Amino acid sequence: MIAVPGFEGRRVAVFGLGRSGLTAARALKAGGAAPVLWDDGISSRMQAEAEGFAVEDLTTADWWGFAALVLSPGVPLTHPKPHWTVDKAKAAGVEIVGDVELFARAIAALPEGERPRVVAITGTNGKSTTTALTAWVLKQAGLTVHMGGNIGIGVLALPAPTPDAVYVVEVSSYQLDLTGSFAPDVAILTNVTPDHLDRHGGMEGYVAAKARIFQNLGEGQTALIGVDERWGQGLAEGLSGAVPVRSFPSSAREAGVVAWPGGLTADGRTIDLTAARSLAGRHNAQNAAFAFAAARALGVDHEKAVAGLLSFPGLAHRMEPVGRLGKVSFVNDSKATNADAARQALSSYDRIFWIAGGRAKAGGIDDLEDLFPRVQEAFLIGEAAGPFAAALGETPQRISGDMATAVGQAYHAAAATGREETVLLSPAAASFDQFPDFEARGEAFRAAVLNLGATPFGHG
Repeated sequence: MIAVPGFEGRRVAVFGLGRSGLTAARALKAGGAAPVLWDDGISSRMQAEAEGFAVEDLTTADWWGFAALVLSPGVPLTHPKPHWTVDKAKAAGVEIVGDVELFARAIAALPEGERPRVVAITGTNGKSTTTALTAWVLKQAGLTVHMGGNIGIGVLALPAPTPDAVYVVEVSSYQLDLTGSFAPDVAILTNVTPDHLDRHGGMEGYVAAKARIFQNLGEGQTALIGVDERWGQGLAEGLSGAVPVRSFPSSAREAGVVAWPGGLTADGRTIDLTAARSLAGRHNAQNAAFAFAAARALGVDHEKAVAGLLSFPGLAHRMEPVGRLGKVSFVNDSKATNADAARQALSSYDRIFWIAGGRAKAGGIDDLEDLFPRVQEAFLIGEAAGPFAAALGETPQRISGDMATAVGQAYHAAAATGREETVLLSPAAASFDQFPDFEARGEAFRAAVLNLGATPFGHG
């Protein structure tokens, strides 16, 4: 745990007792504060009481006695309208912070020679893979690495800081909205596309929240910005010293890093990624570019950084190679719960035997029509099978219904071609019609693949 100083002997309100809220309360208490907790859920309050925390109804509390409000990132700060705790805190002049801001203050409070380094990653898509890949590369290079934040372990639950450590943290737009002093040594923005607009009051508010990752960077700190879309381009152009990371051709005279399927250019050298089984596709090449550039910024030499990229085992359920049977490979992209996410996977292969369906999101798969020619045959499951079949039109398809049936049918169709083929689960839909979550759906796919007799790849 990372103890949070600066509030010794003072009352700090904590609202929202999920993972980040309870962790923040523990970290505040370890630093000498007197956290006062509240949540709308009775079970959450009971858990806090069982841990010995003071639980007090914040609707009737004396807000003038609080030094700060620690707000869960899931609670609205500004839109659609401020949460009532936000109104009460502002009326009493109480500062509002989140767990990432507390983490930043804990690091900043250390003597300069004792501070660990921090790599922070945000973005609409790709941030989890980039976070895990960066941590992997740094660890393979021999560094002491702690990974968490919006992925895995809450940031304040990570091990206490030591001078040799590197924290690699994923941060969401909600978390960034609650920061004021966060200044990572390497700040990464993978990309920006419309998302969570209701919570940020529109696209400009969302972009502004993402840009907060760069707001305190100074000399010796590095900003890496994906510039494949106009929002990233604008941020990169407006930030002095930013390193653009692109996945399209550019002039050799331009600064930055360029990625493409199977490789990237950095340090003036070409890096071949074709042997990196877990980094297929243009988007993963760009993720690799971010991780490589971050490692180099922290002093990892070129060869060690490349070796780390090539050995990355990948994340479960995100373009995860799960097995091979004969000439047929099976890829688990169960995390693709909407069309935008599925586009990344479909774009990574020229020929696909596609398993899709579940509980459809707005728009279904209409936006993927340009990629349908890559689909040799689609195998449709769940509630969306009918609508997806209609959207696919003349594309070869069959309604398989359930996962096991779809996997079996897709394998036999792929094997019948006699070619190297890929069976891809990239549902472009939520899982809740047949599974509790995308992880369970991905594990059902893996089990069905292994039941066919495929040789597993594993994901580490």
